[in-house]
Amino acid sequence: MQIDINKVCSIAKEAGKAILTVYDGDHAVEYKDDKSPLTAADKASHDVIVAGLQKHFPEIPILSEEGADIPYEERKDWSRFWCVDPLDGTKEFIKRNGEFTVNIAFIEEGRPVAGVVYVPVQDKLFFGSSGAGCWRLGAGGEKEQIRVRQANQESGLTVV
Repeated sequence: MQIDINKVCSIAKEAGKAILTVYDGDHAVEYKDDKSPLTAADKASHDVIVAGLQKHFPEIPILSEEGADIPYEERKDWSRFWCVDPLDGTKEFIKRNGEFTVNIAFIEEGRPVAGVVYVPVQDKLFFGSSGAGCWRLGAGGEKEQIRVRQANQESGLTVV
């Protein structure tokens, strides 16, 4: 299935706007069962993303960190779905340090094939899809293709 990545980018930016409407004000913090924080911004972003994805891609189920708990037995046979973290970095959002993102990925046959990461405070958008490459869109609208660095076995570079 071909995903219109521009629609997903627009949804992520709208979710970012919803987050920023809460960002500078006072925001109450609730805690989920796993003790992770939850704010009105998490919920607002979730609502924007779900509404946008359901409008443009109604046949594709959505698995969101802030959504209803979907039992594994129901979702284990999904061949494709949206994997969403409406506000990744809630602790950073609470600290108001700007280091949080909106994340939306399309998963097909167990593999990510399209995705968007939006940084609302910086108005930077990162997006890509199989066959189309990966891109960064800056706050000024400049579009730049990005790619991963080739691994250099001799450098000993390790990620831990």
